[in-house]
Amino acid sequence: MAPSKLNEPPPSFTTTNLSPYTGAPRNVEYINNINFGSSLQPRSYEIQGTLPDSKILFTDVTILDSTGQEPYRGDVLIVGERIAEVGVVPNVDELKQDPDVRVFHGRGRTLMSGLGDAHTHLTWNGGDLNKLGDLGVEEHVLLTARSAQCYLDSGYTMCFGAASAKERLDVVIRDAINAGHIPGPRYLANGKEMARRDGDLVAGITAYADGPDEMRQVIQHHVNLGVDQIKLSMSGEEITEVRSAQDCYFTDEETAACVQEAHSLGRRLCAHARARDSVKMCVKHGVDVIYHASYIDNEGMDMLEKKKDQHIVAPGLNWLIATLNDAAAFGYSHEKAQQVGYQKELDAAIQGLREMHRRGIVVLPGGDYGFAWTPHGTYARDLAHFVNLLDFTPMEAIIAATAGVAKLFMREHELGKISTGFYADCILVDGDPLKNIEVLQDHEKLNVIVINGRVHKASRREYLPLPVTGQDSNHHVIVPDYPKVAVEMQKNALFA
Repeated sequence: MAPSKLNEPPPSFTTTNLSPYTGAPRNVEYINNINFGSSLQPRSYEIQGTLPDSKILFTDVTILDSTGQEPYRGDVLIVGERIAEVGVVPNVDELKQDPDVRVFHGRGRTLMSGLGDAHTHLTWNGGDLNKLGDLGVEEHVLLTARSAQCYLDSGYTMCFGAASAKERLDVVIRDAINAGHIPGPRYLANGKEMARRDGDLVAGITAYADGPDEMRQVIQHHVNLGVDQIKLSMSGEEITEVRSAQDCYFTDEETAACVQEAHSLGRRLCAHARARDSVKMCVKHGVDVIYHASYIDNEGMDMLEKKKDQHIVAPGLNWLIATLNDAAAFGYSHEKAQQVGYQKELDAAIQGLREMHRRGIVVLPGGDYGFAWTPHGTYARDLAHFVNLLDFTPMEAIIAATAGVAKLFMREHELGKISTGFYADCILVDGDPLKNIEVLQDHEKLNVIVINGRVHKASRREYLPLPVTGQDSNHHVIVPDYPKVAVEMQKNALFA
């Protein structure tokens, strides 16, 4: 089929209020209103291995609970897999003395929900995606397991799979995480992204299908493999230089067939949809999660606003920014990126995404990490982009990455907040992300990471006692070194 290409410049979305927003977080309501429908509920996977009688106590922390209220000081008790008490822990003094309770002294540091990524590629390895299809499955499993641990090391406890380079890899890694065999985030798995034969982006990692009937068959195949959602590759990508981001390769009939088949089997769809027409098809036919949406036009924006309770947009903004600014070190110059259209797309995407946020359309961070210039471990860049480019407040960016991704998991009642009864997935941050959102990019500042009530990481400082005389080598400005004190005491004793 001939792609539908947008030849005219994208529309210019303007807002009436250009001053920074300082009020209560707007996206709490937007996120709460999302309703995918109960028939699309994924399995509520549980991670095995947490002892039911284990206890973890965080004392004197600044609690950023992702409900939208301002942070407050208090204590948090975790029992087994879940949070038992928040704010005031009734028997806190007894718990501090209990040798079976693991105690972390917050000293005012920020305790918040683990972060979430709405567009995850665990199987991308930072190298040549074209070679991933040929990579031995044994090596590829190890690389994917390493990516899963890297997400957790980075404070990410929820990841929504956006495509797998091999059709079962996401599923296998998800199951290994849930079995407690390997460290990683809570994960919803995808299969290979599905594309028409004249519309693929990376041949070696694509499942091909042309026409409604074959697309239904590919979706059935992926469901039988055990995936949680299915990815459509509906538009092009500028870096290919043969398939523009403004090209749409799917027809209305194909998109409608994919949605009907996936939804009838209880699976949601996500789509690589940069082009104007691909975004409209997603909204018209009910593709649940829209990736990128860079070239949305006024008509598409109006359509999306009318159905904003049924769709989530995950733009993967860092891919555009990094391709323009960081890819030169890997041989793809800034000039080349501009020439093929990445600056144009970034400018269009920023305007469109700002307008979505203004209209109450849910926009979530995450996407396309695992390329050479979007390396694993740098996922929190997207939160800074939301604040610096999309008019999100830091609180709104954090809510999107916590409560918002929990909503995408359809588990907002037990994930994504520091709240009684919720799963204990949390991070202790040495800093205030509301004042400096970039602190979440600094792994050294993520002092403690907990998932499912188990400590994945605790920095060395958590095990150091408070400085006392004789144990600090005079490094502490208040507590003197014990041997020198002893000498002075001995002198005083001699002359007494």
